[in-house]
Amino acid sequence: MSSSISSFFSSFLPVVHADSEEQPEQPTETKQEEAPAAEEEEEEPEDIHPTIREECKESAKCAALTKHFEHCQEKVQAGQGFKGEDCVEELFHMMHCVDECAAPKLFAKLR
Repeated sequence: MSSSISSFFSSFLPVVHADSEEQPEQPTETKQEEAPAAEEEEEEPEDIHPTIREECKESAKCAALTKHFEHCQEKVQAGQGFKGEDCVEELFHMMHCVDECAAPKLFAKLR
């Protein structure tokens, strides 16, 4: 019964034997290599997001939060902060301000 099932499937699917010494047929015609495209690749435009974010970080709107975060960082790195202080809250406040400032400017440039 096993041979009838295998013959049934072999009628639909090609069978490959691992012990077979026959080499698969190699195509006699070789494909011609395609010539490299003459068109030059387009350069990606410069990412303006970091520049806009830096401008916002220094803007009057976010300068106080940036200064507060930097002061916290200096204090913690000097070992003067309280135990476990990491300035994450100050970072989040500053980044929220920077993102609110940068988003409209960035999307206006993408149009």
